[in-house]
Amino acid sequence: MKRFVVRFEPEGKKLTADGGSTILDVSKERGAGIRSECGGKGKCGKCRIIVEDQSNLSEVSETEREHLTPEEINRGYRLACMASIRGGSLVFVPSESRLSVRKIQIHGMEQPVKLDPNVKKINLVSVLDRPTVQNPIADDVNILSNLEKVSNLRELEFEYELLRILPDVLREGNWNATVTVLDSKKIIDFEPADTASRVFGFAVDIGTSKIVGYLVDLNSGEVVGVGSIENPQIAYGEDILSRISYAEEGYENKQRLQNLATEGINRIIQMACEESGVASKEIYELTVVGNTAMFSLFLGIQTRYLHLAPYVPGVKFPVIAGAKTLNINVNPRGSVYVLPNIAGYVGADAVGDVLATGIHELDEMCLLVDVGTNGEVFVGNKEELVCCSCAAGPAFEGVHIQYGMKAVTGAIERVQIQPKNFEVKYETIGGSKPVGICGSGIIDVVAEMFKCGIITERGKFNDLDTPRIVRTEGKPEFVVAWKEETDIEKNITVSIKDVEEIQLAKAAIHTGCAVLMKKKEVTENDIDKAFIAGAFGSYINPESAKFLGLIPDIPTEKITFAGNTALAGAKMALISKDVRKTARRLSRWIRYVELMAEPGFKSEFVKSNLIPYKNLEGYPSIKKYLEENR
Repeated sequence: MKRFVVRFEPEGKKLTADGGSTILDVSKERGAGIRSECGGKGKCGKCRIIVEDQSNLSEVSETEREHLTPEEINRGYRLACMASIRGGSLVFVPSESRLSVRKIQIHGMEQPVKLDPNVKKINLVSVLDRPTVQNPIADDVNILSNLEKVSNLRELEFEYELLRILPDVLREGNWNATVTVLDSKKIIDFEPADTASRVFGFAVDIGTSKIVGYLVDLNSGEVVGVGSIENPQIAYGEDILSRISYAEEGYENKQRLQNLATEGINRIIQMACEESGVASKEIYELTVVGNTAMFSLFLGIQTRYLHLAPYVPGVKFPVIAGAKTLNINVNPRGSVYVLPNIAGYVGADAVGDVLATGIHELDEMCLLVDVGTNGEVFVGNKEELVCCSCAAGPAFEGVHIQYGMKAVTGAIERVQIQPKNFEVKYETIGGSKPVGICGSGIIDVVAEMFKCGIITERGKFNDLDTPRIVRTEGKPEFVVAWKEETDIEKNITVSIKDVEEIQLAKAAIHTGCAVLMKKKEVTENDIDKAFIAGAFGSYINPESAKFLGLIPDIPTEKITFAGNTALAGAKMALISKDVRKTARRLSRWIRYVELMAEPGFKSEFVKSNLIPYKNLEGYPSIKKYLEENR
């Protein structure tokens, strides 16, 4: 097979590719950084590239013609997932198609816990016996008997690899040695000298779109380093179902996704270690959370049945595995503890949400919403918690939105529309020229469009005389940023189709809230505390979320933006064995509700699809505003 050189600009990368490969294939394998929310299936149209000389590419496909205008095709635009290589090429990746550094929410609220980690280091300098002719005590007996004296630890076992070096290490340290014990059962490290102050763990949240981690000092419980990256699995699909479908195509695909998750974790471990001056071999345990699909893909567990009714997870309970077995670059005898799942689409990350917010211990009636591609909702308190999964889809990540994008530099993240003249004020991430709109900006703009009467409660455009409403192929679009203001030399607009996508996404979340509240026989007036969790949720304007109907009309003072509670929950489990017991209990105790099996689900979804809700029922503050201002 012939190989050709493809140069990617503006980065200037020169990559060698097999003939017949697509431009996106090369990007995935060699890190050229092209967006691909649909995983290269030609559905999202986000992998737009420019190739002036297309003589060495395949012909423009029908799929490309669906996403690109004739003018764009004439200017050299192609979809990277459809353009196959037939010779050397020069590819320009425009700003809207580049993977940029994302604005990632790392921190989240958490509950105080008693420090009791699963890994402990014990120095034995003052108690070890020197063998003599009169007392020829064996080295392993010397260690074990004195550990029992100083720490009351009995019947410990040595890792076999340590037994081979035990005699030399004891004498190298001149009978000053430090023992690392896992789960009060097994000795997993043995070092000369006093290293008891150097014991660390790592908490990880494997999100659909990002992987984030804390490096934690297990002696103090303090975070000493952090790491975060885009989940590298994104190259094979922005959403969960795309990745599951890819994994089902063969063992190699499933292995590739597992390897990518592992590589991602190793990268953030390296970041955190470089930041803190900690050696990776000083990390002895990881705690991991993620939704049920990420849980399964990371562990190499079959995911096929997750998206087939009745949506059963392969594994519900916690999983413990050797770090070496999973190719995690920490102490080779370290351990990985993956928190339990609740149901097919309510995973260990949702357990982390509950642990970190502490709603399972509160008397007050609580609502907890983790807004994301696969949202989770909880309603209840210490008496009972019910939960559900809401398939919001990736619209909040910019997928299926014409100018939608992730929260990266240049994304519009805040929008205000003046009700009198419809002029727009916006803010972008990094303060640079806009190149698109991220999730929080999309929520703002659709809520503002309804608030100002630009669209109806059904998401249709009103007939208004304003230059901000333009028509493309006869259909109205609202201009958020004029092309002169942008970095893409095009108007950034919101179309009817965009509004419809956001309506569907917000309706999924709201339906989950409404169904669970009916299950608990409570209204928004009965909710004492509301928590908005998740990385995306941290950036939402609560007033916009209520105007849109994403969440119930709960007074803003009752709403807490809790941040990355999934990771905070993983950290709590890292430093407390009791928290792990609680997590296991929660996975059994929390009652899961399958929305699609509920008799009123379809009716509730239809009502939730309106902005903010049918007849403004349950939205008194919005109703009052509209009566006074329209």
